[in-house]
Amino acid sequence: MAEQEQRLENTCCDVTIIHEDVIERVRSGMPAEEELFDLAEFFKVFGDTTRIRILYALFQSEMCVCDLAHLMGLTQSAISHQLRVLKQAKLVQFRREGRVVYYSLADDHVKSIFDQGYQHIQERN
Repeated sequence: MAEQEQRLENTCCDVTIIHEDVIERVRSGMPAEEELFDLAEFFKVFGDTTRIRILYALFQSEMCVCDLAHLMGLTQSAISHQLRVLKQAKLVQFRREGRVVYYSLADDHVKSIFDQGYQHIQERN
């Protein structure tokens, strides 16, 4: 416990000085609170391993729910639920061919976000 307190003390300033110019510059550049909330909600979607696995599979190929369920060893219902979350976050899109619905990534941004996160993890290991 003492070691943790020592590390905490080392991260604090020795004196309390408010740098108004820095605060004002940062404050003026901050997005609206609602936009930050939306951004946090967006990143929460990436917080589920099943959704990450679905996204990774869809990088490789457009797939239907049945194929995704078989690939991942999950029920179609479980996959459908996760796809609904991904659709609401605008990360995947779908097209219907007869009675079959195929899912794919919504756009190249999705792969870019995933790749950036994956690269960050690999660099840390």
